[in-house]
Amino acid sequence: MLNLHQKQSLQQKLSPQQIQYIKLLQLPTLALEQRIKAELESNPLLEEGEEEDDLQLDNADEPTDDGSSDLDDDLPSESTETSSDDEFDWDEFLNAPDDLYGYKAQVDHSAEEDERETPMPAMSSLAEGLRDQVGLLDLSETEELVADQIIGSIDEDGYLRRPVESILDDVMFNYGVVLTEADIERVLTRIQRLDPVGIAARDLRECLLIQLDVMGDEVDGRENAIDMLRDCYKAFTMKHFDAIQRKLGIDEYDLKEAFDLVRSLDPKPGEGDFAVQTNYITPDFTVERDGEDFRISLNGRNAPELRVSRHYRDMWNDLSARKTKGDDKAKETKDFLKTRMESARWFINSIQQRRNTLLRVMEAIVEVQRDFFEHGEGHLKPMILKDIADIIKMDISTVSRVVNGKYVQTEYGVYELKHFFSEGITGDDGEEVSNKEVKALLERIVSEEDKTKPWSDQKLADLLAEEGFPIARRTVTKYREQLGVPVARLRRQIVLA
Repeated sequence: MLNLHQKQSLQQKLSPQQIQYIKLLQLPTLALEQRIKAELESNPLLEEGEEEDDLQLDNADEPTDDGSSDLDDDLPSESTETSSDDEFDWDEFLNAPDDLYGYKAQVDHSAEEDERETPMPAMSSLAEGLRDQVGLLDLSETEELVADQIIGSIDEDGYLRRPVESILDDVMFNYGVVLTEADIERVLTRIQRLDPVGIAARDLRECLLIQLDVMGDEVDGRENAIDMLRDCYKAFTMKHFDAIQRKLGIDEYDLKEAFDLVRSLDPKPGEGDFAVQTNYITPDFTVERDGEDFRISLNGRNAPELRVSRHYRDMWNDLSARKTKGDDKAKETKDFLKTRMESARWFINSIQQRRNTLLRVMEAIVEVQRDFFEHGEGHLKPMILKDIADIIKMDISTVSRVVNGKYVQTEYGVYELKHFFSEGITGDDGEEVSNKEVKALLERIVSEEDKTKPWSDQKLADLLAEEGFPIARRTVTKYREQLGVPVARLRRQIVLA
């Protein structure tokens, strides 16, 4: 039996143009650059460069801002829809004021050209370096195939986590040669002793043992270090020093010598060197002192000058001036121009609103965190996304998209915008302090502890309370883990009298 029900609901649907703005808003600088290049390639009406003077009209309209905080008010509107082909207003589009969205963008293009002109240095990856070294090993043709397969299977941190039997199967299947796992192991052993030593190890234990193996016998502590890793590896990882001494029959001096030698080894040989090009952080903003105030600049790459092609504008005017009724080809051309024009208009407007929104968010962050920008670390205030959203009268989701993946250059270094957001902790004096400042204090206390008798989490909580921050032991544990600080037992070190 079928039942019919009527239901009334209110739904918010975003237009394709509004979705485009949202996507552009969350892109970091380099990703935005690639997105603009893609749009320039797909839309022939869109060009880089400032608009020609002869296409500019006086802008009499003042920008408006209704102060609404709803998500719709953060997005471009759709009120500029045209009614017919011939009524398309080019001047309205070409001469929109810079502060269309209620904020004058301040853009720094000073270093943009220098960055584009500076060539990237030629860099070779570690994989290429290993292949060059393999060429000097006097291997057979089959062994070179195996070596190439092994090098191609090394992870970014320099380890070989692919099973030997899998490499064997690939070599036999791809090249039709008959091999055994022992053949693979023999080539692997030689690769592991190339530069950097320990590359292509299967685990940390093997990596460390390989580095010890290539050392000369004259290295102090080498034999004890090898025995410690081979026979007492679990006790070594847990820092059970007494158990290691009993197992190996060595005194505290020999143990410290072996332990320090192992600590001097590289646990991740080649880490980060398998990529041909190094990734660099490109700050989206620069905050500089300007007397008693601050000057906030947006990276020029975030606000490229885009315009509509003069050639296609003239083509539209020519078609509009002629009678094209019944001319299917002319109508098709006009439809194409109109579609591409709408696309170009919305893209330019979205880019413009994006840069204005970014600057408004950054200005609000500087307003709240003024002490930090004046004095640096140790002066961070508690701040959440809603605080910024309330200041700029925008939705929290908009602020979140701006903050994600964006960086600012300050006189104290480069910081991710997320760095300025944190919950607060109330001290003994009743003043609220960012939990990041408490974490920094915790890190300092740990760095100053007696390494032979590291403090427990409860002791750390007591010490923080003495500094004016009475927080629970479980909170100390959480902060310690977030900082990557091991438990007390694993922080213990051997210190000889």
